[in-house]
Amino acid sequence: MGARRRARTIALQALFEVDAVAHDVEETLGRLLAEASLPDEGESFARELVSGVLTNKERIDNMIQTYAPAWPVAQLATIDRNILRLAIFEILLDNKVPVKAAINEAVELAKTFGSDNSPKFINGVLGTVSAQANR
Repeated sequence: MGARRRARTIALQALFEVDAVAHDVEETLGRLLAEASLPDEGESFARELVSGVLTNKERIDNMIQTYAPAWPVAQLATIDRNILRLAIFEILLDNKVPVKAAINEAVELAKTFGSDNSPKFINGVLGTVSAQANR
């Protein structure tokens, strides 16, 4: 697994833990990064993702509600909600990776951490997000 994918995985784990049990983000991320031994660029990428998602969380959650109106954000599985937050940040706000790459990474995270339905759900929502973003 490449450093960027590992960094995304760590970012997701930190976001999940902060969302699920309200642990301190810096302590959580610091612990996960210490366990992972990522190269410096991977570590800074993970920090950038977590910071970007948390800084823009309300805006991102509003986008999730817009693009997946049948699924209230609070009722989404915690893992799915945070995969979507991470991917939407990368697709709409960060713009540093190609949209297809961000969607593929999100689907891979959903396959690894989500339920059987997560990859299809994540792909569907992000497909709508990217179609709207390209208008």
